[in-house]
Amino acid sequence: MRIRPYLNKDFDMISQWITDERTHALWCANLVAYPLEKKGFDDLLQQVEERFGDSPFVATTDDGKVVGFFCFSVDLNTNEGMLKFVVIDNSIRNKGYGCEMLKLAVKYAFDIAKADAVHLNVFSENLGAKKCYQKVGFKERTLTENAFSFKDELWGRCNMIITR
Repeated sequence: MRIRPYLNKDFDMISQWITDERTHALWCANLVAYPLEKKGFDDLLQQVEERFGDSPFVATTDDGKVVGFFCFSVDLNTNEGMLKFVVIDNSIRNKGYGCEMLKLAVKYAFDIAKADAVHLNVFSENLGAKKCYQKVGFKERTLTENAFSFKDELWGRCNMIITR
């Protein structure tokens, strides 16, 4: 697996991975409308770049197939990197691809971006993602109960961190 910068042509693949409204909300906290469309996605990427300095990346198999996506930025005041909008192709979830992508993202953060730590937020109800983050070495730092509402559900937001 490799990571590389996101290209506009990657959207067609990524847009197929989130097939229901709940998964969409777990992924992006409804910061972009469901169903995912190119204009909304492009606007979101532009907003997080302008506001936080995020860069979008994809993970590919060695033969070039796009299998994952995330955004990454570094807060220069704290020297902490942050991962956002982490998602894996739904047809290959639970097969280790997510953990492999995260390990590459963390390696990039430490070795290239020179971050001291990397953190992310995950909804407590997103058990598969949380388990994957823990396998990679992320530890729960804070938990905000009832941070997000989806229909008749209230979800907690867990901030997880990994340090050098």
